[in-house]
Amino acid sequence: MSKNTRMTKQRKAILEVLKDTDVHPTADWIYEKVKEEIPNISLGTVYRNLNVLSEMGEIMILDYGSTYSRFDGVPNNHYHFQCTECEGVFDLDIPHKDSLNDKIENNTEFEVKDHRLEFYGICPNCQEQDSN
Repeated sequence: MSKNTRMTKQRKAILEVLKDTDVHPTADWIYEKVKEEIPNISLGTVYRNLNVLSEMGEIMILDYGSTYSRFDGVPNNHYHFQCTECEGVFDLDIPHKDSLNDKIENNTEFEVKDHRLEFYGICPNCQEQDSN
């Protein structure tokens, strides 16, 4: 990706939608929101620009092995929790442990560039619904 990649009107709108939510939406959800501002935007344009924004380091793509990815407007390394009931994805407010990278490098021959650690379980909302 070129350092000269422009922040187009479409990219800016997509980025604003992602920055204004914490639900880690799908591309379809983002498309519906951006379409309110740019009615003639296509779903293909949204997908292409999500990939460009990821390559620019502006967003994260969260791929959980399902048929669709989710997107995060917070590009810095952080952990996520996915609810196995509602499939919601939530940011965890715990420090990203670079010491895990050091442990791998100190105990193996691998050079770690980054790591991804995901947590799965039941979110508080679903726990509350299950208890009713």
